[in-house]
Amino acid sequence: MTVGNGRLALLFHAAFIAFILAPLIVVGLVAFTPEAYLSIPTTRWSLRWFVAIWNSDFIPAFWISLYVGCASATIALLVSVPAAIATARHQFPGRDALVAYFLSPLMVPHVVLGVALLRFMAEVGLTANIFGLIMGHVIVIMPFTLRLALAALTGMNRHCEWAAWSLGAPLSVVFRRVTLPMIMPGLAGGWLLAFIQSFDELTMTVFVASPGTTTLPVRMFQYITDNIDPMVASISTALMLLAVVMMAAMERVYGLERLLAGKGDN
Repeated sequence: MTVGNGRLALLFHAAFIAFILAPLIVVGLVAFTPEAYLSIPTTRWSLRWFVAIWNSDFIPAFWISLYVGCASATIALLVSVPAAIATARHQFPGRDALVAYFLSPLMVPHVVLGVALLRFMAEVGLTANIFGLIMGHVIVIMPFTLRLALAALTGMNRHCEWAAWSLGAPLSVVFRRVTLPMIMPGLAGGWLLAFIQSFDELTMTVFVASPGTTTLPVRMFQYITDNIDPMVASISTALMLLAVVMMAAMERVYGLERLLAGKGDN
């Protein structure tokens, strides 16, 4: 009976993994077709659509997405650290309400956020401005940095801080030399998740992006509304390969489990 349940569980997991990977595999195969329409190559393989990427406007959109993702993730992290310290280390009236407020973008549909941000930016004159786009992304991704910062601060061993205080170290030195290194894995994991979310954000960005601040997801969305060639498949495959290389490098240098789980040095 135990063996049967084990095989059934393995079969279920295999089917689940196949269900997740099948669309990615199909997209990867379509990217290598030599044809001008969506098809899986059977006899001939080509890098035609990968070469076409370099002669398109997807490259500027990629750099805009990279800049917006890095900037918004960094700003969100800088705001989240003091907020996490205040809510994790201190008890005060409205503490739970403040945490819920910071995490509320997770509960609001991005369409609603997009419409609201568009209206607000039109009132303050931030339309067609990359600063407004970055601020919109900060609102969307801040819950990711805040949650991992809170987890890192809650799970760290405070005896190291107390030892530093007892030896006369000022608060600024304790934070810089003791607290920050111990919570750094959680902060790095939060920054990474926030960057991924920002880089992939489409729904809200469609409302606030302008022709001069078109991100890669928005440009891909615009492209597939007018074209049915394998260009988007080649871009998606290139991004998947880039993600795999980056994950392999991070696993070798730092360790993905430590980075994403936010496990610091206790």
